[in-house]
Amino acid sequence: MKAEAVQPERIAVPAGTRSMAGLGRRTQTLLVDVVVWIGLLVGSIIFILPFFWMVSSSFKEFGGLFNFPPTFIPSTWQWTNYLEIWRRLPFHLFFRNSFFVSSLETAGVLFTSSLAGYAFARLRFRHRDTIFLIYLSTMMVPFAVRMIPLFVLMRTFQWVDQLQALIIPGMFSAWGTFLMRQFMLTIPRELEDAGLIDGASFFQIYYRIILPLTGPALATLGIFTFMDSWNAFLWPLIIISSLEKKTISLGMAAFRGMTAMRTPWHLVMAASVVSILPIMVLFLVGQKYYVRGIVTTGLKG
Repeated sequence: MKAEAVQPERIAVPAGTRSMAGLGRRTQTLLVDVVVWIGLLVGSIIFILPFFWMVSSSFKEFGGLFNFPPTFIPSTWQWTNYLEIWRRLPFHLFFRNSFFVSSLETAGVLFTSSLAGYAFARLRFRHRDTIFLIYLSTMMVPFAVRMIPLFVLMRTFQWVDQLQALIIPGMFSAWGTFLMRQFMLTIPRELEDAGLIDGASFFQIYYRIILPLTGPALATLGIFTFMDSWNAFLWPLIIISSLEKKTISLGMAAFRGMTAMRTPWHLVMAASVVSILPIMVLFLVGQKYYVRGIVTTGLKG
């Protein structure tokens, strides 16, 4: 006779108990979501509050900025503040210079960083990794250390008070090279091998195969580079002296020296609002590619 298999005894769980357990899990999940959303809401308010104060102050009179307790809604809306900043200073020249410098510097960084990233990621040559580490270590050198040698170099080239002194040194970025290299390492090497079999040169593989696939990384690098160049203050302050060649950041600082007694902070706030509009438009247009580049870059080392 075959021994009958002993079936484990099943303990019946009341249906009400199971439903209560499921309700408890749903309640716990709901509480976690509520806490997360409250934290995100508080963090958003903290980040938005200075921006809201800047926009509100740009519509106030000069005395309205120093009211106590402070008010976020102006009692009198001074729309003429935005016209006044164009009358007091040549803001059209500041915008033109900043856009010219930032655009050329961004284009140069995208070109040089993508080429260097392709060389360090896809080509094989002697001491490649050592050269890359040495180049990457330059990121640890602060700008305050490089500032004086860079100024002496610009003076040797007779580029002092010239816009090329703002453009050329910024076209080479160790961080941009690192970003492009990490992204290019994620591209399958079979695509490159197929190009070599078809007789393509290394530059043709870079231009026709690798570069079109690096759109997210290029968008991320372009946004960061344009923002850094647009907001740069210290190096333009050192190298630029004439008013017609100042950038937007130097133009905003020029408001502080317009009056002997006080700084027109309401006009400074209006100029600040105008100056960040190109950055906001750029970020909104490239936000999708920026997020994709941050997510996919650095997955392979």
